[in-house]
Order: sequence, then structure tokens, then C-alpha cells
Amino acid sequence: MIYDIFERVKKEKPLIHHITNWVTIYDCANMTRSFGALPVMAHAVEESADMAGIASALVLNIGTLTPQLVSSMICAGIKANERLIPVVLDAVGVGATKLRDEKALEILEKVKITILKGNSSEIARLAGKDVITRGVESSKVDADMITIAKELAAAQGLCVVVTGKEDIVSDGSSVYVISNGHAMMGSVVGTGCMAASVIGSFAAVENDSALASAAALVCYGIAGELAAVNSNGPGSFKSNFYDEVYNLDRTKIERMQKIEKR
Repeated sequence: MIYDIFERVKKEKPLIHHITNWVTIYDCANMTRSFGALPVMAHAVEESADMAGIASALVLNIGTLTPQLVSSMICAGIKANERLIPVVLDAVGVGATKLRDEKALEILEKVKITILKGNSSEIARLAGKDVITRGVESSKVDADMITIAKELAAAQGLCVVVTGKEDIVSDGSSVYVISNGHAMMGSVVGTGCMAASVIGSFAAVENDSALASAAALVCYGIAGELAAVNSNGPGSFKSNFYDEVYNLDRTKIERMQKIEKR
């Protein structure tokens, strides 16, 4: 099933509209393309809705947010909602500053988000927990993240993705726990942002947002594991990572997938 979704991305080549993090925009485009989808990065408010009008999915990332950029995100999100295409919100840095908290909540209020992604402290903050995010890095959350993800998903009517050593995906009823990945992924800036792009690519071809998110993270994590085998550090890992994504196949995915449905 996971491979089937992966194969549909390659076959259908969905156009994934990003309004994303300036730090990682190039990496997000490359990762999207390596999986077989087509990336486009249209940030201007004057065209963001038009681009969402021809895209198969919309990925929003507040990593380098400005009020103007959020306005563009909302315009694109409203158009995406009209067209019933999935919208992914990567809540980068929520819990670090008041602006990020406010703007993430504004997007959630004005746009019907399909998939809400973040690390444990970002998601816990959006669930109303008193936590602080260290810049864009997760801080410890003294609560069960599966429960938080499930309850937030049910309350907001969306799918929640919590990334970490184990990734958690819940749509409020079903829960997936994914254990694929490698520690070296955390040594490269942008792997979280790239994961949102992959999730958007998979959600563009699969209507079950929880299954799409879980499948995306499985394939992404497997590629990370394979890339680490012949990497001496972050530089070689990043190059190998793209290659391993590009060369993923049924045998590798079905042999290495580590996913549990709870």
C-alpha cells in the first residue's frame, strides 16, 4: 500500500505549490522533484491564489514568516479550499515567539488545513500546552504525544503529524507510528521542511490524509537510512539522500518499512 502511493506520485507528477521557508526553499524543491512531483514556489500575494488554482496540493511553512507572507498563504489557502486540494501547514517555530503563535492560529482560523505538521513542542503549543520551542528545535514535552496528536486532530478536524525519533500521525481516530529514519537526518538543516514537501506530494495523490502522511514519512525515513550507510557527515549525507529517494523501489520500501497502526 505504501509503495502504491509512492508509485502514484511518480506516475501522476502532481504540482505542489509551496509558500515556504527561505532557508530551505531550494532543498524542498529538490526533494519534491526527487520523489517525482513537480515543485513551484510562488510567494507573491498577487499570484499565490492563481498558482493554487492549478496545483494539486499546497504546502505552507512559516519558518521565515512575515505578516505579508502569511497574507499570501491565506490567499492561496482559501483558493485551495475552494478547489478541495490538500493544504499542509508546517508550524515551524511555533512556541518560540508570539508572532509565530499568532500567525499559525490565524492561518488555522482562516484556512481549512488538511495536515498540520510540527515537532513535539510545536504541536503541543498549538494544542494549548505551556511549552517553549528552542528557535525551530523541539523542546521536551511532558505529555503523551500520541494523545495530544489524536485530540488535536479531532478538535481541529484535520490530520496531525508529529515528527521526531518516532513520527506520529493521527486523523483523530486512526494513529500511525513510524520508526524509519536516521539520526544523521537531524544534522542537516531543512529535513523537517523537506518532509512537509513529501507529505504534500503524497497527499496530492491519496485522499486518506493520515495514510498519505504515514506513507510519505516511511519512504522519506527509509531513504535517510540508506543515505547514512555511505555518508561521512552532513555534506555527503545530503547528496546521498537525494540519490536514495530517487532510487527507492518496491523491494526497499517493503523490506525496510517500520510502521505500526494503533
